[in-house]
Amino acid sequence: MTLADTTARRLQLLLAKDQVAGRLPSVVGGVVRDGALVWHGSYGAPTGPDVQYRIGSITKTLVAVVVLQLRDEGLLDLNDRLDQHLPGVGYGDRTIRSLLSHSSGMHSEPAGEWWERTPGGSFDELAAHLADVPPAFPAGATFHYTNIAFGLLGEVVARLTGRPWFEAVRARVLDPLGMTRTSYLPEQPAAQGYSVHHFAGTLDEEPAHDAGAMAPAGQVWSTVEDLARYAAFLAGGDERVLADATLDEMATPQSGSLAGATSGGYGLGFRLAAGGGGVLLGHTGSMPGFLAGLFADRSRRTAALVLANGTSGLRCEGLPVDLLRTLEELEPTLPPAWEPSTDVPATVADVLGVWHWGNTAYAFAWNGNAVVASMLGNGAESHRFALRDGELVGVRGYHHGETLRVCRDTSGRVTHLVCATFVYTRVPYDASAPIPGGPPRGQ
Repeated sequence: MTLADTTARRLQLLLAKDQVAGRLPSVVGGVVRDGALVWHGSYGAPTGPDVQYRIGSITKTLVAVVVLQLRDEGLLDLNDRLDQHLPGVGYGDRTIRSLLSHSSGMHSEPAGEWWERTPGGSFDELAAHLADVPPAFPAGATFHYTNIAFGLLGEVVARLTGRPWFEAVRARVLDPLGMTRTSYLPEQPAAQGYSVHHFAGTLDEEPAHDAGAMAPAGQVWSTVEDLARYAAFLAGGDERVLADATLDEMATPQSGSLAGATSGGYGLGFRLAAGGGGVLLGHTGSMPGFLAGLFADRSRRTAALVLANGTSGLRCEGLPVDLLRTLEELEPTLPPAWEPSTDVPATVADVLGVWHWGNTAYAFAWNGNAVVASMLGNGAESHRFALRDGELVGVRGYHHGETLRVCRDTSGRVTHLVCATFVYTRVPYDASAPIPGGPPRGQ
């Protein structure tokens, strides 16, 4: 699948504007739809989709995916204290969940020189100096981005898998997705990272050291083609890597700050941004000489990514969002075709039709995947229930996470539905059902 020439031109224009405004040596980008790279472009110094750039903190999402794999395998719980897996380490009372969501309150950078521009040390050296810098916030108080957390999570991965963290990422994520040009250290062809003199416009080469124990926070190198494979996984899922339900869990907001509460938040290892079909899942990245951004729209099965070899100047979140917005404007996503139901589970069949909460009527209908409860009259969806182990559990709306119980009389006939304290009946305030507070007077 390819895009129309006019669409490709508009996407190329977006790359060009960022390259010029940001004074970036080169910018490369790509757009993914339905699992395939449908467009890629570059602007500035000649480069291509197989040239490696450093992806910075997009590395964190690879580590997070492995952590959730280990959770699904029963090797850890997200609410485990860190010291259950790293005994004696600082911040040991913080949970794995809080580290993934940047809500642990721990400080952002390791003690000593700027870690991104100096050779990294061992994990023991990192752990020994955690107490040299005080926490920024109490645990759970607010979102506070911390590179330290992912240095620690990388060590958790290493100890639970019995191999260095990047070897675990390679075996569990990169190899299944066919990401053969994603590596720990640069492999040619690879871009040189630069900083740009603010007034002269000249270039200075930036170093690219091995970050050592801090590498899980931003070490990895990749290409447009490889990141497109990763973006396709984020947009459409791949059960070989992660269950779809777990990927949805990672896209569920976990933390935010007062300043950024309305513009985005943070899930489990992923930055969440407003846009597309609702929420975009992804991350930005920066290391000296390099900038990156990758965001996926799971509802539309699309994604966009950008890479640049400059220390500053790229809109790491804004440009991918603009690429996706332009794609949708010029070549809108087609919704999945409606298909008739072929099998309606018995539990579902029992709840279809009109139900009343007090006097308010709802239509409960099966869409092939879930029971959708919509208010009669305006048609607006109020609740959605999916089958989980034979029970209907709320997955959207006020009843999210609650179980919808089907109640029957002695003959087996369905009489009413109960969800928490909400009682749904076939007629308003059915006197034969346990209406909270009793039916209104006069009935």
